Amino acid sequence: MQKKQSATIYDVANRVGVSLATVSRVVNGNTNVRESTKQKVLAAIEELGYQPNAVARGLASKKTTTIGVVMPDVTDVYYSELARGIDDIANMYHYDVLLTNTDEDPVREAMAVNNLAAKQVDGIVFMGNALDEEVLKTFERIDAPVVLVGALDEKSATPSVNIDYHVVMQEATKKLSENGHKKIALVLGDLSFEIHKQRLKGYQDALRHLGAEFDEELVFTTRKGYADGLKLAERLEHAGATAVISFDDEISVAIVNYFRDKGVSIPEDFEVITANNTKLVQMSRPALSSVAQPIYDLGAVAMRMLTKLMNHEEVSETQVRLPHSFDWRGTTK
Repeated sequence: MQKKQSATIYDVANRVGVSLATVSRVVNGNTNVRESTKQKVLAAIEELGYQPNAVARGLASKKTTTIGVVMPDVTDVYYSELARGIDDIANMYHYDVLLTNTDEDPVREAMAVNNLAAKQVDGIVFMGNALDEEVLKTFERIDAPVVLVGALDEKSATPSVNIDYHVVMQEATKKLSENGHKKIALVLGDLSFEIHKQRLKGYQDALRHLGAEFDEELVFTTRKGYADGLKLAERLEHAGATAVISFDDEISVAIVNYFRDKGVSIPEDFEVITANNTKLVQMSRPALSSVAQPIYDLGAVAMRMLTKLMNHEEVSETQVRLPHSFDWRGTTK
């Protein structure tokens, strides 16, 4: 028999001779249906080519099996890798993903969260650093759980999955100090963001433990991007820095290229440690030494936490810190 392209739930119910409620229970996986009836309904669905309407099912069950992902930059390798971990786990648990790009603009971020809530997503994974007060208030207003990844809430009120940025910065600073550097520069993003505050504190604490003075002239902030990295490298040169820890791989590649073009030997005369260990670090020459973040796992764990929150399951730890390591390559001694 030729399949009906516009088959409805009514067609399935009429074919089997059952109520709409029975068909709905079968479609939604409810076990309270006699097995023989279930098989007849499934056979009718297959024969008629019925496609359940996800929106209608969501209205009935108050679930859409859809999650939203707020992403600061879809072209950024770090966030793309996080998204891959999120998407794989979402698929495993049969959730569709709605992705929105914000360019790390707090106004667009709040708007994105509101728009996703209006679409009745069951939950949201939020990436990025720009967690201003309005974005946090938006989290509180919507009727869906939110999990942060690669972002920190100063009050730890929002569930999150990250590495320990404070400890990372302590270890990186100690490594460069042990290599003989007295002028270790630190490159960060906007210091109003908690993630960069944690990095700065780790750097300062490491210097204090090493008995070294903190020099604010060696702390630089910049936007992401290769061109911004080149401008930043010139400032590092003028400051007399002999080593740098950078929060972004693309900026780190720009710094390496700038100094090599100036005839500076890396790592003999200038050392670089970058933060994210994306595929860019191995494309650089020399390859960049980096914090080895479990980027894919960060996204995957965040999504798994979100599934538990959406299903009202117990979550023993809402501020998860995954382990990190370092991959020492050609930009450190």
